[in-house]
Amino acid sequence: MGRQRIQQKQTLTFLTDRLTNSSFHLPHSRLDFLAILLFANGLLTEFLMSSIAQSSLPSDPATAKADLRRRLLKARQAIPPQQWRQKSDRICAHLQTWPTFQNARCILAYWSFRNEPDLSPLMDHRRYWGLPRCSGKNLFWHQWQGAQFLQTGLYGITEPVAHAPEISPDRVDLILVPAVACDVTGYRLGYGGGYYDRMLTKPQWRQKPTVAIVFEYARLPKVPRDIWDRPMQGICTESGLFLKE
Repeated sequence: MGRQRIQQKQTLTFLTDRLTNSSFHLPHSRLDFLAILLFANGLLTEFLMSSIAQSSLPSDPATAKADLRRRLLKARQAIPPQQWRQKSDRICAHLQTWPTFQNARCILAYWSFRNEPDLSPLMDHRRYWGLPRCSGKNLFWHQWQGAQFLQTGLYGITEPVAHAPEISPDRVDLILVPAVACDVTGYRLGYGGGYYDRMLTKPQWRQKPTVAIVFEYARLPKVPRDIWDRPMQGICTESGLFLKE
């Protein structure tokens, strides 16, 4: 077993060196093959964590965030569709067993973009669901009414049409927040626009329960942060729901 472990470590080091080297670019088909191989051997999480830990991040928070974001998005895009579906379904299952989710009458979520965990199986008609629409530097929340009322908006993100019914903050019981990564203390790495941080600093949103939704590989010990970053109250991955005490 010791020799096998050494061989696995050598393989991870070899792959890490190439995928984190900015001058080396794998074709998408080879990235898919690599992800399938790593998933089959149960090594993807260790590979990604090893990649992040062994590669020094810049000291400047903005540069460090951009560098980490690039690496993690590349890894998420390489997750095979079947694995993506299975992991998304496990996240949904964890949320469904949570009393706060069960009792919520109005939940804000998102429409999966760039291989984000897919929460659409949860969007039934037993409660109100809200999806965000970007306008200027703000998020506006609209009631989910079906895929026919969605459009491609800013940054290529799928969002509700502008005339869909809006949802006011006083109706909201829970916010499921998309993220590139989240650390164990609840600090989130987003896409760099600051939309959620700006929203969650406003008085009408500050006390709302917030849970970051990421795959387990992106639940990290620590992410770079700025003074304006707002921590989440929980994280949900395919491995479970992790709430602050």
